[in-house]
Amino acid sequence: MKYLRQFCIILFISFLGELLHMLLPLPVPASVWGLVLMLAALCTGILKVSQIKETASFLIEIMPVMFIPAAVGLLDSWPSLRPVWLPVILITLLTTVIVMAATGLVTQLLIRSPRGKRAAHREPAETPSSGQASPAGSRRQDEKEWREKP
Repeated sequence: MKYLRQFCIILFISFLGELLHMLLPLPVPASVWGLVLMLAALCTGILKVSQIKETASFLIEIMPVMFIPAAVGLLDSWPSLRPVWLPVILITLLTTVIVMAATGLVTQLLIRSPRGKRAAHREPAETPSSGQASPAGSRRQDEKEWREKP
């Protein structure tokens, strides 16, 4: 029943995205509106991650299967794609590299920001029972010592 409830929440937000797509005269796909609404609900606390976590994880796990209909559609429309396949492939490869580079740069900026440095250099967490540093904490300590070596 938990999964059905979580799936209904995700579907409801997707439906709201469809409504926004129909009501607003902007060239934004309904799925993007749904993602924006989901992000807003999560950021404002209207929706908690725990309310959709298991179903969202399941949907992410089966995502490759969801691309099969699109691939079959491409195969079905091969006669239309034949004259432009090379530019489409080149544009796809180029934009993929650009997105990967931009994602890497943004990630590096976030890690190097003061907030990112603070999170990466926290003291090792102690386990309540033994008073010993946790494996994650010792791993952070090892990384810190490695960075400090000349």
